[in-house]
Amino acid sequence: MGYFGTIDYIFMGIYVCVLVGLGLYLKGKASESIEDYITGAGKIPWWAMGISGMAQFLDLTGTALIVSFLFMLGPQGLFIEFRGGAVLILAFMMLWVGKWHRRSGCLTGAQWNIFRFGDCWGGRFAQLISVVAVVLTTIGMLAYLTKGVGIFLSTFLPFSPEYCAYGLIFLAAVYTMFSGFYGVIFTDLFQGGIILVAVIYISVKAFALVGSSEEISAVAMQVTNNPDWMSAVPKWNANMPKGYESYKPLIPLMLFYLFRNVFHGIGNIGDPKYFGAKNDRECGKLTALWTIMMTFRWPMMMGIAVLGLFLVKDLFPDMSVLSQAGELIHSHFPDIKEQGWGALISGIANNPQNYSPELIANLQGLLGSEQYVEKLSLISYDGTVNPEKILPAVLILTVTEGLRGIVVLALIAASMSTFDSTVNMATGMTVNDLYRKYFRPDAETKELIRVSWVTVAILVVGGVIFANSVSSIHEIWGWLMMGLGGAFLVPNLLRLYWWRFNGTGSAVGSLVGMTAAVIQRIIWPEMNEFEQLGYSLVAGLIGGVIGTFMDKPTEPEVLKTFYMKTRPFGFWGHLKRMLPEEEQKKVSQEHFYDLISVPFALVWQVSMFLAPMLLVLHYWTAFWGTMVLFCIGGTGLYFFWWKKLPEVNFYEDNDTSLLNDQEELASENSP
Repeated sequence: MGYFGTIDYIFMGIYVCVLVGLGLYLKGKASESIEDYITGAGKIPWWAMGISGMAQFLDLTGTALIVSFLFMLGPQGLFIEFRGGAVLILAFMMLWVGKWHRRSGCLTGAQWNIFRFGDCWGGRFAQLISVVAVVLTTIGMLAYLTKGVGIFLSTFLPFSPEYCAYGLIFLAAVYTMFSGFYGVIFTDLFQGGIILVAVIYISVKAFALVGSSEEISAVAMQVTNNPDWMSAVPKWNANMPKGYESYKPLIPLMLFYLFRNVFHGIGNIGDPKYFGAKNDRECGKLTALWTIMMTFRWPMMMGIAVLGLFLVKDLFPDMSVLSQAGELIHSHFPDIKEQGWGALISGIANNPQNYSPELIANLQGLLGSEQYVEKLSLISYDGTVNPEKILPAVLILTVTEGLRGIVVLALIAASMSTFDSTVNMATGMTVNDLYRKYFRPDAETKELIRVSWVTVAILVVGGVIFANSVSSIHEIWGWLMMGLGGAFLVPNLLRLYWWRFNGTGSAVGSLVGMTAAVIQRIIWPEMNEFEQLGYSLVAGLIGGVIGTFMDKPTEPEVLKTFYMKTRPFGFWGHLKRMLPEEEQKKVSQEHFYDLISVPFALVWQVSMFLAPMLLVLHYWTAFWGTMVLFCIGGTGLYFFWWKKLPEVNFYEDNDTSLLNDQEELASENSP
């Protein structure tokens, strides 16, 4: 199975050498202090963090996942990805959540709980639960990455999906250990350049292949049997193949995912990039660049889906062959579970001598000897085209040698970037907010960095173990976004917008919601995403409210400090009214422009992602209509948000003196 040539291997060798070299070079800078290791100590430029954000959010597994939906649904696949792939949370991070977290001056999202609730029992409890929550989420994300990387690489290499994933994860773990946040940012810049080359190549290739929108519509109908494949408007009931029936109610799902994204976005826990930003303006600029850079992934993914349609049409003129081959395999392995399907197909393809000669002969008779291995890899557990295999199949059969290596490297680089960012955040919280806070407050930098290495190793092992318990990347992503993600929605939201919410409420709400999500995963794994979100969200809400009233309110001085530095909107009226009238107007004006910008930001972001996909499809009517929406969203965002951004910060005076002055004045005037 010689899918790579000499040029491909040369590129791969250069890539590995650069990663290792950067890791070793940046090790010294990352080791200067724990602040350097976790956030870069405010020394990294905003544009570098913005580009790094794009690389962080563009991963191989997510790309394969989104390609699978675009292959099945066409442009409507974007609306299913409102659940996470369209990263709508960036709108809220750009408008206000990012700057709110930066104003705290904290090092991590867990440490932020001390800033919000005080260094008391409740604050420390909330800090500890935040660490546990991030570690658990990270293990889930690593399982998601491991599953996708394994499926992808096993198509190219004569190894099982598990072994392919282990090798790549090991490499990523090593350079993440050494270089910390510096490694995250600067390897992401290097990897972002590779990704851009792949985006341009795939998008142009697909655009040239499509003769007209009518042609691609006919091909999509033949391959997917979906008459609405070209539609850029979501349908109430989407045409979904066997195994994906749960995604059929597309509009309800889209609205459901949008609702979830709004709550997730406005309660976001704070990315390390914001703690490393220098001022409010940088928070907005880096997120705007981050969002714009995310646009590049969509024409590439639509291009891969288009190439996949033409490929499947050529490989399977008679689509019934897929179901026949699936039934044949099931007849020889009647007890095979979906979790083991990928390893079984890989084994049959790469080591046929280990299987029944009758099975191999019959499969070759059905599929034909020409491109037999590639056809076999596309058969799903349900006897249909495996949409999760479209990405590697396209790279193997439609991309030429040399360029194939670059595109594969780009996708590997995307996964490495997601891995290092995710692990860096969890490691930073574990070391700073658990080990240093409770066990070794006087530990030197060298000791803390060694502890971070051990933490990385533990996270990786946990992720690998979890990956082996699930059947598909869709299953992992659904639980991460809806089950586990829903557990923290209410506690994360209330701590920013309700003054009475205290550390006990935050910790109990998160703990109850998280426990409920884990129990659901173990006992009721068949729950759909609606049920998962509702179940864990209600559990977090009940736990949060009960926990809040189990303890006294946060100390007034802590609340004053938090409010003066952050200036959030929500239920903070009694503190806002204590400000001088001019300050109140200034705060209200900032909040007004932040909130009125939301619909414009969402329209701008969604249309910016949709338009280049329609361009690839030559769907000109829908393309120009989407561009009108893009201009409306962009114009509103320019006038209501961009022009209102301060040169540095909205509030230069970050102490409680204004509130103290008003309190003294009120006391003097009281009878």
